[in-house]
Amino acid sequence: MKLSAIIRCKNEEEWIGHAIQSFIDFFPDSEIIIINNNSTDMSIDIVRLFDRYDITIVNVDDYTPGKAINTGVALAKYEFILIQSAHTVIKKINVEQIKDSLKKYPAVFGNQIPVYRGKKITKRYIWSHFKNNCQEENMFSKIEDRFFLHNAFCFYQKNELLKNKFDETLHGKEDRYWAINAVKRGSKFLYDSVNLESYHYYTTNGATWKGLG
Repeated sequence: MKLSAIIRCKNEEEWIGHAIQSFIDFFPDSEIIIINNNSTDMSIDIVRLFDRYDITIVNVDDYTPGKAINTGVALAKYEFILIQSAHTVIKKINVEQIKDSLKKYPAVFGNQIPVYRGKKITKRYIWSHFKNNCQEENMFSKIEDRFFLHNAFCFYQKNELLKNKFDETLHGKEDRYWAINAVKRGSKFLYDSVNLESYHYYTTNGATWKGLG
C-alpha cells in the first residue's frame, strides 16, 4: 500500500525524525509531504536526513492547520493520505485492514497514547476519547458536545479531501468541523484503536497539550 503522509512542522526538532521513521517503517515506498511553517530550529535539517526517501518540503506562510493540510493534499500522489503529527510516533498499523476500511470510510483515525516527559499519562480530558480496543463510527464527544475526529493520526481518502477541504480560517479544531460537515453530508468516519495505535509525545507547542502537563 502506497500513500501520502502530510506532516505539519513548526520547530519540531525533538520528534519529527522519530515521526518520519515510524511512517517509513510501515510504508517505505510511500511519500512524505512536510508542510513547514517557518521553522527556526533543526527540524528541516533532520527531515533532510531522510533524503533517500520520497520527501517534499513545502514552506507555508500565514499558517493555519486547514491551509497546511489542503496544500499537502493538492500535492499528494496517492489515493490515500495520512495526516500525522510531527510528534506522533506510529506503533501499530494493520495495513490491510486499514486499506479495507478506507474503501468504506472517508476518514479513519487511530488510538493515541499520550506520553508526557517520557511517562504514559492517564487518559483524561481530550485523551479520554482514545479508548483501547475500540471501533466506533462517528465518535461523539460529550466533553466538546460535537463529533470528534483528530488529525494527529488520521487516514483519509484523497478524493474526499479534494472535494471537501478543511476550513482554512480556523486556527484549531479543523478536524472536528470537518467531521461535523461530513456527518451532515451523510458520511461516516471511523475510530479504530484495534488496528491503529500511536504515541503522542509532549511538546510545548503541541496544540493537544495546551493546559496539560
